Amino acid sequence: MKKSGRMNAPRLWLVIAKSYRALSLLAEQSIANTGLCLTDFVALEALLHKGPLTISEIQDKVRLASGSMTAAVDRLEKLGLVVRRSSPNDRRARVVELTAQGKRLAASCFARHAKDLEALMSVLSEREMDQLYGSLKKLGLLAADKLDQQEAKVKSSKEQTRKSMSDLRTSHN
Repeated sequence: MKKSGRMNAPRLWLVIAKSYRALSLLAEQSIANTGLCLTDFVALEALLHKGPLTISEIQDKVRLASGSMTAAVDRLEKLGLVVRRSSPNDRRARVVELTAQGKRLAASCFARHAKDLEALMSVLSEREMDQLYGSLKKLGLLAADKLDQQEAKVKSSKEQTRKSMSDLRTSHN
């Protein structure tokens, strides 16, 4: 099958999807080579770069389910890599913080992972990386905006349906 020289959206999407799958697998292998599972790694990395956070704040940063994040923090706490402390701002909240040992391990694992990613991205020049970053960021922001618009439409539609149902009930009473 002969490929046309013209770039089109479906062809570009396929290249992005295939690249993402391969890059994700290599990134996950890199993380596995640190001796940590993905969930533990991302929790340690978030705490390393953002400082003490609540479990829900870690979840928001790394986009993992609540149960997965709680289990990861439990494991990391048992290993002496993190501690849970009371929040100074909210007595009900618990803040997760790296221990000295946790900081050393997180920094070491992240440095190794970053080195693996740098080697992987070395196929691109700095200019190409800047262009790719800008293009993907632009595309991602557009997609996120479209998703927000769709979510707003669905929410508005549900509210209109509830109002109509409420009006119906009121008119029948």
